[in-house]
This record gives sequence, C-alpha cells and structure tokens, in this order.
Amino acid sequence: MSWYEALILGIVQGLTEFLPVSSSGHLEIGQALLGTAGEENLTFAVIVHAATVLSTLVILWYEVARLFKGTFTTLQWNAEKDYVAKIFVSMIPVFIVGMFFKDQVESFFGNGLLLVGICLLITALLLALSEYLQKKRQNAGHEVGYKDAIIIGIAQACAVLPGLSRSGTTIATGLLCGVKKESVAQFSFLMVLIPIMGEAFLDVLKFAKGEMVSDLGVVPALVGFFAAFLTGCFACRFMIEIVRRQRLVWFALYCAIVGSVAIFAEVF
Repeated sequence: MSWYEALILGIVQGLTEFLPVSSSGHLEIGQALLGTAGEENLTFAVIVHAATVLSTLVILWYEVARLFKGTFTTLQWNAEKDYVAKIFVSMIPVFIVGMFFKDQVESFFGNGLLLVGICLLITALLLALSEYLQKKRQNAGHEVGYKDAIIIGIAQACAVLPGLSRSGTTIATGLLCGVKKESVAQFSFLMVLIPIMGEAFLDVLKFAKGEMVSDLGVVPALVGFFAAFLTGCFACRFMIEIVRRQRLVWFALYCAIVGSVAIFAEVF
C-alpha cells in the first residue's frame, strides 16, 4: 500500500466511521477500487479504527471526563455510574460475537461487493424507517434505558458485517426504541470506545507474539492514522448535529445508491 492509497483510505475511514454509511463497507469498496489486498488490509483497518477512537475521545472529551470522574471518585451509585453500566450492558452482544464468532465474522471481509451492497441497502432502510417514525411521534423521546442499551448493543453486534453501518444501525435502532435523538447519537459513539480499544489491544499482542505479520510500511500507517483522525474529528461533530436536526434521510438515499451500484458492479 502506497502513502497516497493510505491517505485516501484513511479519509474514507475517518468520514464514514461516524456518518451512517458504513466505514467497513466503504473500506471494502475503496480497497477494491485501488486494488490493495493482503494482510496489510487488516493491519490498516486496525490502525485507522484506533485513530477514529482517538477522535471520539477528542470531540467528546468533556463527557468522557465527566463519566470517568463520576465513576471512580465516589463509591455512591450516581448518574455517571448508571450511564457507564448501560454502556457495559450494550457491549454484551458484541463481546459474545467477538469471543465466539471472530473467525466467522472476519471471513465476511474481502469476499466481494455483493454483501456490502446488500448491507448498505439494509442500512438505508433502517435510517429511512427511523426518521419516518421519529417524525410521527408526538413526544420528544426518553433517555437511554437498560432495555434500550441491550437492543442497541444487539444492533452493534449485527453491524460487524461490512456495509451495515455501525453508527447508522445503532442510532436508527435507538430512535426506533423511542430514545431522544440527542441522547442516542452520543451513546452510539461512546459505546464503541471500549470494544475497539480492546480489539486494538489484542491485535497489538498478536503483533508482539508474531502471530500477525504485515507488509504495511511505517509511512502508509502514519498517513492513514492521521488522515482518519482529522477527518474523524470533523465527522463526529458533524454527525451529532445531523441527528439533532433529523436529516438522516439523505444518508439513507446515499446508502441506497451506493449499495445498488456495488451490487450491480459485482453481479454484472
């Protein structure tokens, strides 16, 4: 992978990680268009995902700091501990998938654009349906509850498929459950921090043990990391505002178009 290919793919990852259009699906499409292949793809995906986690911490630093302080500076049960508990509840489904079905999940990647296209169409349907139902509701919605957390967590576990947007699926699921649009976007971005950091840590251990070898160079890795980080900061802030203003239908249309093109390109 050259540095300019890493730049393009890093920008794609940074923008699409938070926008409800599937970062994994767009990375698959980008790699197919650029003709990159091999073990370096998995290594690169780990690096740019770590970059977008860092961008989440930068944009939501105040909320992360508040939760950290409220959780560890007092023994009493409080709102911060309650929120963190809901995040851990939401992680149960993706933990089960990661522990027992990791190899099966990884087998979905790199198998062509047909699956990506189908999952993008599912993402489009979820986004359109959630916005339609949200506009029909009379009330403003409620805060994330434990039942909402586990349902959103199941949605996140399903979104390991390339093309099924993690942010789009979790935000749309939260809206379908009746959660406030301001609350569901923040919860969606915070709930992914620990799983991605945990996965990155496990991959670092594999590198240290020599279980994962890659031809990805230092320059492409650095270029991809910073490209994903900078564009991720922009996309995270932008997506929070988009959800507040209820403009998900445009992303639904985009996913429908890109998904249809991907399916057409693979079939014909």
